[in-house]
Amino acid sequence: MATAQEMFDLGISLSVQLKAGDLILINGPLGAGKTVLAQGIGKGLGIDEITSPTFVISRTHKAVLPMIHVDAYRLIDTDNPNLYLDDLDLDTENSVTVVEWGGAESARLNEDRLEISIDRTNEVRQVEIKVVGARWNGFAI
Repeated sequence: MATAQEMFDLGISLSVQLKAGDLILINGPLGAGKTVLAQGIGKGLGIDEITSPTFVISRTHKAVLPMIHVDAYRLIDTDNPNLYLDDLDLDTENSVTVVEWGGAESARLNEDRLEISIDRTNEVRQVEIKVVGARWNGFAI
């Protein structure tokens, strides 16, 4: 995945396989394309104008299949990120939840999830998608 457009297109491709209750964790360094991937997922769900929720931590986007977009970056250095994540009171059962910087504290939101890692140590992004749980049996992109 060399370009931002390819990250966006990957998000659109993922979106067609999503349903309420799905959890996607996206990890990678600053500038790796996490938000662009989330924008592609949103676009595929019929949601425009997705921006990084870094300063508000989470945003719920209304659609036929709503999307909760969380940026857990600011929770990483807190004493208890689990507590702060719980305080967000996310309706994860009726929405697709996409968490940027989603670590172990975010993984506990659903035992079935996609964990997407973006490596940009070289000029070309390397994207790894790990499926966790029975929900994703047979997943292919």
